[in-house]
Amino acid sequence: MNILFLQWKVKLPLQKEVITSDELMAHLGDCLLSIKPQEKSEGLQLNFQQNVDDAMTVLPKLATGLDVNVRFTGVSDFEYTPECSVFDLLGIPLYHGWLVDPQSPEAVSAVGKLSYNQLVEKIITCKHSSDTNLVTEGLIAEQFLETTAAQLTYHGLCELTTAAKEGELSVFFRNNHFSTMTKHKGHLYLLVTDQGFLQEEQVVWESLHNVDGDSCFCDSDFHLSHSLGKGPRQGTWSGSPEKQRQVDQDYLIALSLQQQPSQGTLGLSDLELAQQLQQEEYQQHQAAQPVATRALSPQGRGAAFGRPAAERRQRPKQESDCVLL
Repeated sequence: MNILFLQWKVKLPLQKEVITSDELMAHLGDCLLSIKPQEKSEGLQLNFQQNVDDAMTVLPKLATGLDVNVRFTGVSDFEYTPECSVFDLLGIPLYHGWLVDPQSPEAVSAVGKLSYNQLVEKIITCKHSSDTNLVTEGLIAEQFLETTAAQLTYHGLCELTTAAKEGELSVFFRNNHFSTMTKHKGHLYLLVTDQGFLQEEQVVWESLHNVDGDSCFCDSDFHLSHSLGKGPRQGTWSGSPEKQRQVDQDYLIALSLQQQPSQGTLGLSDLELAQQLQQEEYQQHQAAQPVATRALSPQGRGAAFGRPAAERRQRPKQESDCVLL
């Protein structure tokens, strides 16, 4: 329903703040019944009508959840169930990111093209087998489920980023939850629907860039949100557009570094990395400033406030250096 609202296929009165699940189901039923088959052949029309009947049968269950069964071979691979017909009829892509890494051939062989339910049955059967090869295969499959309990792998995340189209609205399935997902400037975002953020007007999207749940919140324009933890100014952002663009640029760079770490930052501690980034930012700031001749007092040249003598390091003086007096 969130996707249908964002696509303007369903509209609500401007003053409406609360909507019941029955009203949502009524809107969804109207959308399903308004769909017309694109093919004119009798066979395809019968198949279309069967899909509509399946979707209308599933409709009452939507308030409590959907039954979908993932396959580990692709981000769009699900075992077909009547519930899937709802997505097909509405033309809404359904994705997941629970994939087997092709660089683990043992896991690929053990999991194969099975769905989740089939894989669980296979594990139970293999563990009670007298064949040591089957027992080993069952243990490998069980280990895969245990190590990917978050139901999102890095290979799955990469495939998901590739499969999703720019600006496309889709549904992302993970841990029995369905989220509204979109792709903006090459990055994936999930619509924030948790009631805890109801009063956070600047929190609209949540980034999806790793499997550990470490994400960032953004506003409706996908700018990094600063509304959390701001005390009295909570929910507002008064920075200039230039400063906001710089923050957004830093955020995108951070995402790129996290997804593809460069050799220059490998092996650095958090403190060393912070110092390196601070030094780079200082150099960029100095390069952007006009070169000016400054009259420096002897006392100013030797000042090194806030650092013990053992930590002071001499470095060549430049005309653009800034000195504290």
